[in-house]
Amino acid sequence: MPSAHLTDRGTLKVTGEDAESFLQNLVTADLAGLEPGQARLSALLAPQGKILFDFIAVRAGEDIGGGFWLDVGRAVAPDLAKRLSFYKLRAKVAVEDLSETIAIVAGWGETPPPADEYGLVYNDPRLPSLGWRAFVAASDAGGLSTGTAEAYHAHRLAYCVPEGGKDYAFGEAFPHEADLDQLGGVDFAKGCYVGQEVVSRMEHRGTARTRIVQAVFANGIAAPEGTDILAGDRVVGRLGSAGEGRAIAMVRLDRVADAVAAGTPLTAGAMVLTIVVPTWARFRMPASGESS
Repeated sequence: MPSAHLTDRGTLKVTGEDAESFLQNLVTADLAGLEPGQARLSALLAPQGKILFDFIAVRAGEDIGGGFWLDVGRAVAPDLAKRLSFYKLRAKVAVEDLSETIAIVAGWGETPPPADEYGLVYNDPRLPSLGWRAFVAASDAGGLSTGTAEAYHAHRLAYCVPEGGKDYAFGEAFPHEADLDQLGGVDFAKGCYVGQEVVSRMEHRGTARTRIVQAVFANGIAAPEGTDILAGDRVVGRLGSAGEGRAIAMVRLDRVADAVAAGTPLTAGAMVLTIVVPTWARFRMPASGESS
């Protein structure tokens, strides 16, 4: 069964006696009370509420220095480290980018996780079906891989679990639009964090009309990532990760509902598709003409 070195992922380490309170006051998830090896999906937002970075935060045991390790996109890891350092002020924390020496390995299916001596191992907090992940020494990552990163992302695509930079653009999407509220990435009771007021307002007013969903293509071949989804001549969404006849898509639910009610085909790259709400999602497609 497969496991893979995710070469597109990096590692940040946040340590020090103020590490928990520091992150708790900045990010969308509730990290207080996590046990070593427990993880949460989270994000750092702009003050206007849009996602600047998404990541998985994992509590580290004292045997490896305590604090939190962040599983984050490799391309944005330096920028996240810089942004966290900007917020540090007098907090007793240290932020380190370990992406050159610590790698991320993911396993799914019936693959057993690596032994503890390889690094920090944790269950993917987004969905149980995504399997486990581990921070390991970069020199060990190849030996722990029995599959490819491409196979892992196909598995992620099958469950319609989005990632920033692939399925939505950083700085453009609110947490609700990226389904972070559906995947445990936002806590609405923890108190203040950067962008919290906007996110809470969207939750209480139910104003999230744009959502991540799955696009299923009629001919079994998916249009390329970044292709607009059309209802007639009207753009109703855009494709993210795509392959094997399906794609992760960000769409305006109300516009899709209106198109379906009117019998207007949805297309991307001139190929007909159907929009499906993920089975794990708690939202539903609105009725035609309904503001959601």
